[in-house]
Amino acid sequence: MKKYVLALFAFVFTMQITAQELSYYLPANVTYNANVPKPKDIVHHQVGEFHITHDRLVQYMYAVAKANPSRVLIERMGFSTEQREQVLLTISSPNNIKNIDAIRTEHLKLYKGEIANIANMPAIVWIGHSIHGNESSGANAALLGAYYFVAAEGSRIDSMLNNVVILYDPSFNPDGLQRFSTWANQHKSSVLVTDPNSREFSEVWPGGRFNHYWFDLNRDWLPQVHIESQNRVQYFHKWKPNILTDHHEMGSNASFFFQPGVPSRVNSNTPNINQALTAKIATYHTKALDKIKSLYFTKENYDDFYYGKGSTYPDAQGCVGILFEQASSRGHAQQTANGVLTFPFTIRNQFVTELSTVEAAVALRKELLQYQQSFFKNNLTATNSYVYTDDDNEKCNLFTQMLLRNDIKVYADKSNAKNFIVPLAQSQQTLIKAIFEKTLSYKDSIFYDITAWTFPLAYGIQASLTTSPNMGNQITTLPTITYNVQKSNYAYAMQWNSYYAPAALYALLNNKIETKLTHQPFTVVTSNGNISFEPGTILIPLATQQLADDVVFAKLNAIAEKYKVNIHALQTGLSISGVDLGSGSFSNLAKPSIATVVGNGVSALDAGEVWFTLDKRMEIPQTHLDINNINRVNLDKYNTLILVSGNYNELNKEKIKTWVQNGGTLIAMEEAIQYIADAGLANIKFKKIQLPYDSTQRLAYNQLIAINGAQAMSGAIFATQADTTHPLLYGYHSSTVSVFKANKVYMEKTKNPFSTPMYYKANPLQSGWLSMQNKTAMQNTAATNVYSLGSGKIICIDHNPNFRGFWLGGTKLMMNALFFGKSINSTSSGDE
Repeated sequence: MKKYVLALFAFVFTMQITAQELSYYLPANVTYNANVPKPKDIVHHQVGEFHITHDRLVQYMYAVAKANPSRVLIERMGFSTEQREQVLLTISSPNNIKNIDAIRTEHLKLYKGEIANIANMPAIVWIGHSIHGNESSGANAALLGAYYFVAAEGSRIDSMLNNVVILYDPSFNPDGLQRFSTWANQHKSSVLVTDPNSREFSEVWPGGRFNHYWFDLNRDWLPQVHIESQNRVQYFHKWKPNILTDHHEMGSNASFFFQPGVPSRVNSNTPNINQALTAKIATYHTKALDKIKSLYFTKENYDDFYYGKGSTYPDAQGCVGILFEQASSRGHAQQTANGVLTFPFTIRNQFVTELSTVEAAVALRKELLQYQQSFFKNNLTATNSYVYTDDDNEKCNLFTQMLLRNDIKVYADKSNAKNFIVPLAQSQQTLIKAIFEKTLSYKDSIFYDITAWTFPLAYGIQASLTTSPNMGNQITTLPTITYNVQKSNYAYAMQWNSYYAPAALYALLNNKIETKLTHQPFTVVTSNGNISFEPGTILIPLATQQLADDVVFAKLNAIAEKYKVNIHALQTGLSISGVDLGSGSFSNLAKPSIATVVGNGVSALDAGEVWFTLDKRMEIPQTHLDINNINRVNLDKYNTLILVSGNYNELNKEKIKTWVQNGGTLIAMEEAIQYIADAGLANIKFKKIQLPYDSTQRLAYNQLIAINGAQAMSGAIFATQADTTHPLLYGYHSSTVSVFKANKVYMEKTKNPFSTPMYYKANPLQSGWLSMQNKTAMQNTAATNVYSLGSGKIICIDHNPNFRGFWLGGTKLMMNALFFGKSINSTSSGDE
């Protein structure tokens, strides 16, 4: 036994050492251009010896581009949030590189529906790596791919590069990759430790998966909320590739996955030929992986449904997106169910399938090009158009901006200047349908990601299908939003209907301008005539200001210009109708001092969405309180505390209770509501979900996954009945507010008739999958409940109003909770 253990150790140790040599990875019998540096020459370690840091990865890309400029061009697509370069290499034969602009122009004829010379046209292949920063075998394989495609010599590589243009993206997520590589490298031992319990394999929260704002960039291809996605997708549309690969990692005890995925979970807008081509390409991966004796699987677990992922976004645009999932070593070598998994082994699988992808592209070149040509040609025939509009010009502009970033043509409406028209008869028809359509029927009831994302509902704007649009000029730049501020000697009023009104309000408070909140409507004389103001209007009386009138006006003017809000000059405190300006129905507003609890057990995604909404959209600062430290922190310096989805059992219940009783506003979302109930902070009751089967039934074991999987709340869109007279709903003009819900928190309505301002009706589903059991549990439950505790408030929101940064229809609810929560009448909140 002892000899066996020693032999096994020697084998593993030898494999770790030899795996670091280039010969372990690269194809045999290939010569290389000696002028092109090997990875170690630039990054100072062998591939797989350490995790590549993003700075050294980019440094190597520049080095190979400089060494062989006849075969490769390098461009900077932009910078990440933390100002790390996003680079793209264009690799092809010297003749193709020389004529690269003409090749791109000719290729784009396929997209435009023009006649193109397919016979001599190279296929365009985008190879992308590690959009999740801690799935780094892809980015490390990029060192090998760049070296091979730029340095390899011989007739085989020459023929390959004559027939393809490779767009090589070494790192989809620069900030996440840097964060993870630092962690893995700083915990590496000289003698590799394979024990899964070692700290090397357990990153600290939030981990390297996410970008700077803790978002999953693999869900951001379509909404393009983040700068990394905007930079990358701009180049995707510059080229319209035929294949895009997306190299990921999965659990350490798995093997290697490549698409096609589960056949029944393909988006219905994706043509069948797309999946047929995916299957043909897969045969090249099987040969390559069989050759190196790697285990793999297909047609399981993963799907092609949500169009916001790297492997599915291309499918909506005449391209074939391919997902690769490699079992992750997480560090440098880890003991798994399949033995010791080394980091070099994971890198090799990723690199080998890069080569097989390009080989497939060469072999299937004409099929891929013909498919793309017919795909876009078919999209050019349609008679319908979508029309969208909203009273909030900012939200319409943000929606229009999202469409333009997706290369979708938008037109003005000649008959109504507030309307925008999107004809379906354009190349991006498939993507347009995916953006605007509601989905209620499915082939399968199990989903890898969300089940609906209808963007007009997400943005909270109106959209409809029409056969007779009155189309005007094409919109290529966002319409200018005008603002108005005229000087007053009495008071000013800012309406709450603009998306950026909360940002303007915070700026007012931060500039020490006293403000009041309107709870009753009124009509008053202004410098622009008689105007009616709704509840939620922000009143700025000059009589209570500590600043001089001219200083107040100058600050108001600057704030209005920045956030494009109208601030009206009021001439008198006597209203034509409704309350007068000295009425007690106005309440004073305080600047929110916000803390969000973060750390172990807290959803980094949800916390990041709050962070992004406040920081990037509203320019409102917040403190991130680590859950491990909060019991030692003096909470009195904050008037608002946010709990996103997570486990908060370690929080000191009495401390939180005392803080709320002393006047704090506690906002709890999704699963955090359970903490509120368990801590006894509010009398919250929940509806239980019925089992999907009768306990007396005997069912086949192989039905288990399908039955239980159908009960998952992967994420769908629901209509709520909203009381727009309640402070939490100020600024909403419809009694139906769409929300995105991806949890099984079903709160009962409160006994107090005034403290459930949003609830679900009997049939709330607007788009997405919902099992019968979840539907029954959700019926007539609360979407928001408000509770009083001493002088403070507890606001429970059962969904995520900031979902993935594109659910703009929920922003006002979130902002109202922050600014107006304290002003909610105590007798209108609670369970009695």
